[in-house]
Order: sequence, then structure tokens, then C-alpha cells
Amino acid sequence: MGLELRHFQLIAAVADTGSLAAASRRLHLTPSALSHQLRDAEERLGARLFQRRHRRLLLTGAGDGLVESARRVLAEVARAEAGCRADAPVDLLRISTGCYTAYGWLPPLLRRWQSEHPRVELRIVLEATRQPIPALLAGELDLALASDVPRHARLRQVPLFEDELALLVPAGHPLAGRRHVAPADLANEHLLTFDAPREQLDVYTRVLWPAGVEPRRTTRVPLTEALVELVRGGFGVTALAAWMLPARLGGIRLLRIGAGGVRRRWSAASLAGRPPFAALDRFVELLRERFASGTAP
Repeated sequence: MGLELRHFQLIAAVADTGSLAAASRRLHLTPSALSHQLRDAEERLGARLFQRRHRRLLLTGAGDGLVESARRVLAEVARAEAGCRADAPVDLLRISTGCYTAYGWLPPLLRRWQSEHPRVELRIVLEATRQPIPALLAGELDLALASDVPRHARLRQVPLFEDELALLVPAGHPLAGRRHVAPADLANEHLLTFDAPREQLDVYTRVLWPAGVEPRRTTRVPLTEALVELVRGGFGVTALAAWMLPARLGGIRLLRIGAGGVRRRWSAASLAGRPPFAALDRFVELLRERFASGTAP
């Protein structure tokens, strides 16, 4: 068996102090324990490392050759430990959103926040997307960005912006010339939705179900970009907020849903009564600055 770190620490300490008693004070071990460690090291190496002369322990030839190696090993370990302590995160901020598309406007804000809090690990909990509020209440998140957050005694909300759900139809669609559509107009449509249960989709909970309407056909699609392209190609219609869409929408029309539209309020939600967490508070402050006008991304 080779030497262990504790053996190198012992050899360097005894070489520096000249006795087991003095080395024991440096290493916070008893002289008896160090005596056993020294005997163990010598047995592993098959060589004497120290010899006793006038109540002092002096290095033998083998010990003299080893002590410099021991010092280099200990110095390298110390540098590695210091580096880990300097770089290691000291806290964790877990966030999620109510929509995958939100991650498109988050990076610039995240970069600024991370530069101010380099020792806080940011964890984006993708599995909580679509249902961030239940995850927040369950203690799985520290911050949730979501629309129409319900009032709850355990939640603290900071308003961010408002958006409006619109119906996307191909340019040649029979509804394309309308100023707005009614829920009943979707009864004969092929509705494309995000890949999520209906109870998590605003088009169902706020448009179709209150009106008792069921689309002729539905298809779940995982990506916003895919939804837009399928609508453009005439495969069906979908409901999205304008900020989720690409800048150029050739071949697509956006229609208001209902005469007054379907408005949503987005908030940053965290747990009320939580312990002080400066990194989280700063993240929320940056969100408020980003949406100071209250307009969507």
C-alpha cells in the first residue's frame, strides 16, 4: 500500500518540528497516534524515515528524499482546496417559467445577475415549466415566472407585464378577415397546442371550456416554432401571445379572441415569509427593471 495524505502531513510536521510531541500539537493528534502513523508509513515503504538523536528526530537518507516530495504534495493539495473554496457556489437559486419561450428573453438578464452573484448557482428547473406555481409551493423552486398567478397566503407576487392571447390562422383561412373570433368559431377547427395537458393551457381554461366548445381536432406540438410553421402551412390554428412569435409572420394572421381579448398578467412569484435571500431579491429587481413599462417582451 502507498502512502496517504496523512503520512505526508506527519513527515513534513516531524521534519519541521523535530519531535512527535511538537508535531502532535501542529496536527492536533496525540504523540501516540503519530507514533503509530510513522511506524505504518515506514512499514509501507520498507525504510526508516527518522532516527532519534539527542531527543530529536532527524531525517534519514530515505526520509530526506521523501520530505521534499511531501511538501510539494501538501502544497498542491492546499492550492486545490483553496481553488475549490474560492469557486464553489455558496447558494442555489432555482427558477422556472410557465412557458418554454420565456427562456428566449432570460439570458441577457441572467448574465447580468450571474456577474453580480458569481458564487450562487442558478438552476433552471425545466421539468417544472408549465406548472411552476405548484412546484414553488412544494418547495422545488425559489422563483416562478408565470401568468395569472392565483392569490395565495404563501405566495408573494411582483407584477411584471401583461400580454394577450391571440388566434393564429393561415393568411388564406376563412377567419383571416375577421377583427376578432368567438370561442364558437373554433368548434370546426384543427387546434394546435403546446404539448401539455389541457388544464395547463389557457386556450382551454379561459376560452373553450367556459364556452363549452370542443375543437373538431387537436394536435399537441412541443415547440413554439413548430406551431407557427404548421399554422403557416395550413395544418391548423393555434393560440399564442404575440411576444412568443418571430418578428416576421408572412402568411399568418393574428386575431383577437373575443371582443375584449384574453389578457394575461405575468408575475414573479416566490414564497412569502421566506428567509432573506439577496440573490433572489436582486433577480426580481432585475426583472422589474426589464419590464418597467409593463409591456410584454
